[in-house]
Amino acid sequence: MTQPSYSHGTSTTTLLGDTIGANLDRAVAAWPEREALVDVPSGRRWTYAEFAADVDRLAQALLASGVAKGDRVGIWAVNCPEWVLVQYATARIGAIMVNINPAYRTHEVEYVLKQAGISLLFASLSHKSSDYRAMVGEVRGRCPELREAVFIGDPGWEALLARAPQAPVPYPELSCDEPINIQYTSGTTGFPKGATLSHHNILNNGYFVGEMISYSEQDRVCIPVPFYHCFGMVMGNLAATSHGACMVIPAPSFDPKATLEAVQRERCTSLYGVPTMFIAELNLPDFASYDLSSLRTGIMAGSPCPVEVMKRVVTEMNMAEVSICYGMTETSPVSTQTRREDDLEHRTGTVGRVLPHLEVKVVDPATGITRPRGSAGELCTRGYSVMLGYWNEPEKTAEAVDPGRWMHTGDLAVMREDGYVEIVGRIKDMIIRGGENIYPREIEEFLYGHPKIQDVQVVGVPHEKYGEEVLACVIPKDAADPLTLEDLRAFCEGRLAHYKIPSRLQILDSFPMTVSGKVRKIELRETYAAD
Repeated sequence: MTQPSYSHGTSTTTLLGDTIGANLDRAVAAWPEREALVDVPSGRRWTYAEFAADVDRLAQALLASGVAKGDRVGIWAVNCPEWVLVQYATARIGAIMVNINPAYRTHEVEYVLKQAGISLLFASLSHKSSDYRAMVGEVRGRCPELREAVFIGDPGWEALLARAPQAPVPYPELSCDEPINIQYTSGTTGFPKGATLSHHNILNNGYFVGEMISYSEQDRVCIPVPFYHCFGMVMGNLAATSHGACMVIPAPSFDPKATLEAVQRERCTSLYGVPTMFIAELNLPDFASYDLSSLRTGIMAGSPCPVEVMKRVVTEMNMAEVSICYGMTETSPVSTQTRREDDLEHRTGTVGRVLPHLEVKVVDPATGITRPRGSAGELCTRGYSVMLGYWNEPEKTAEAVDPGRWMHTGDLAVMREDGYVEIVGRIKDMIIRGGENIYPREIEEFLYGHPKIQDVQVVGVPHEKYGEEVLACVIPKDAADPLTLEDLRAFCEGRLAHYKIPSRLQILDSFPMTVSGKVRKIELRETYAAD
């Protein structure tokens, strides 16, 4: 009899009962002189003892500025050491740090400031085309709860630190189950929702992600993914500090050259990224000139990893122990992860198996009944990682988290007999052509094998007869020798079912992306729906 698509991560390693501040204290006591944080652009460095001292100074300054336990402190900034200091200082005093996407414009940041009730905001001065000071000035009068804005790199930062008293005041008593972080998820319709996470949620998730790739105080983690997202601040920062490892910031935002230079210069042992980041690094003209011999592991997450890309990451980037993670902001974020000993097929064909102390199941989206293993359905997860809820939105929380405390991910998945999970698409991304269910991921994986294709995204677009048809959006390896639809279809003939073969082709220079490096498929669908 086939087993149900349910798995529970048993473990002899217990969950941490610490707050983030208490856990940092443990790291400082164990490794005071080891490096905790390196900012490659500025050359600044902190040992664990120095890092904790600066965290405490900022925490004391926040208390002196009237920030109390439970108050919301916003951070609207690109990756920099101050971002990390704010993360740990707010946790130290029990304030709730609200991550704000650096790509947000005025109407979006105004919404977050009001919805979260932010009283103090940290912000970058500027980055690329964004003038954060001007945008804050524009919305400030419409956000009555915002008492103060502090700009990183401006004298205001030092002025705030100067408020810290000579004799430190006691920190408030904290519970690890209290909210510590609000992260706004990029909703495809309407305004984003604020996933509210506790010390217990994110500290344990960062810790166990690090455990799966055997982090220790010897590791140096290059973090080119954004801190405003769980990938950077949880899987990066908290995974590092809970193991005494070093956080390495290669640049304010992703730059493939700066990333590889940081790995080489700082002898990083671990590198993070979404697949598009690794593709950009591998495609640098001088890629072969970088010394990446220090690498042993890393994490690839955010979207499915093409098999050919994974092979190159393992062999050419020296990342033999690279891990695939799957999750979402609402689950702190990781639910499943591949293990160090997993073979290439499991690392490319699956997103791993359930993490310790968590449960996952695959259910029929219509009935909620658990599907047998090998059958597609919606992936759900339960355990310590599930968010407290969406900030001040109980109805939306109830839509996502059912009465059994299962988080419904919206992802279509298959659980194999061995418990490993394959993500076959988003429920909303699934293409229904003439009654046939088509999973874009399957077609994308196949098309990555075409010699003329560098990157590909498959979406469904409206069709009068079939309801939807398959569109392949392709970035060619050589713009001077582009792919034709006839080439593409000939490559697929006899190897894919006829209804899966793309009937349309769009050649692109790049894909529309979120700041965290995910392809915006909804934008591709909308752009080419009417063509």
